Amino acid sequence: MAIGLFGGAFDPPHNGHVALAACAKERFDLPRLTVLVSERPGHKDVDHPADVRLELARAAFPGDDVRLDPYPRTIDLLRGESFDDPVFLVGADEFVDFLTWKEPQAVLELTRLGVATRPGFDRGLLDIVLRNLEHPERVTFFDMEPNPAASRTIRAALLAGEPLGGLVPPEVERLIRERRLYGVG
Repeated sequence: MAIGLFGGAFDPPHNGHVALAACAKERFDLPRLTVLVSERPGHKDVDHPADVRLELARAAFPGDDVRLDPYPRTIDLLRGESFDDPVFLVGADEFVDFLTWKEPQAVLELTRLGVATRPGFDRGLLDIVLRNLEHPERVTFFDMEPNPAASRTIRAALLAGEPLGGLVPPEVERLIRERRLYGVG
């Protein structure tokens, strides 16, 4: 049975992340996921330390295995740990940048990629990446409904004192407000 790996900064985790996970579970027949909260993301700055983001991710994914990922790059994780038939999940936006990842061809030797697409996303951008892969057959696209949630937008809304309007799971919002994260006053 395949194992789903879903990594990210989760700063904060939002309903787009949750929707992607749910769609991937159905598409790949995954009973649960391993959600990997990047301890030191190699690709972006984060607002909060790993332990805070881990707690928020556990609130967002209560039925899954949520743990810290000590590796700054995906290839390091895949070489450092052993997974049985892994499917690494990413969104289409992230897949467009896949060729800039550390050793992308080696990543595909160690895992399949499950790429969430949404209506209106330019398929030509995805095809450009596929044409440059040694093993494009190891990439599977799956559709999901568009979701307006984005961590950057959520952080800005919180800083401005605006309501989140259901962009994050209720338990995540409760923790953010209770702990006064992301500039919540």
